Amino acid sequence: MAQRPVVAVIGPGDADDELAEAAEAVGRALARGGAVVVCGGLGGVMAAVCRGARAAGGTTIGFLPGDDRAAANPDVELAVPTGMGEGRDVLVVRAAAAVVAVGRGYGTLAEIALALRAGTPVFGLSTWDVPGVRAVPDAAAAASAALAVVHP
Repeated sequence: MAQRPVVAVIGPGDADDELAEAAEAVGRALARGGAVVVCGGLGGVMAAVCRGARAAGGTTIGFLPGDDRAAANPDVELAVPTGMGEGRDVLVVRAAAAVVAVGRGYGTLAEIALALRAGTPVFGLSTWDVPGVRAVPDAAAAASAALAVVHP
């Protein structure tokens, strides 16, 4: 049986309405494209992408920084408590065949660096302008680009 492709969506734990809307749209599009969505499992962009993916019938996985599954946002289907703090960022990006970065935060920047170092394609929506990150204009383009990588 073929495994479903995995796309990580990374972004800040605090997101304004516009950023949350974009992340939710990315989640919906990824789920409709058959991808499993992986994230850090908490609030902000992470909650929005999970909300969008679950609304579209998708699967969501959250790698949590602490030990408590209950800390996950309500739309994380599989919560993985790591007890690793920010170290869980490695798990988020290494679990995925592609990464979509939505917004800016220092944690997001660290995850971008980890993904690029691992050779994982990163698509950026309103995020850091870093060599190697492929900027996309909107949520649909972000999801489409990531899905093109995971569905060769």
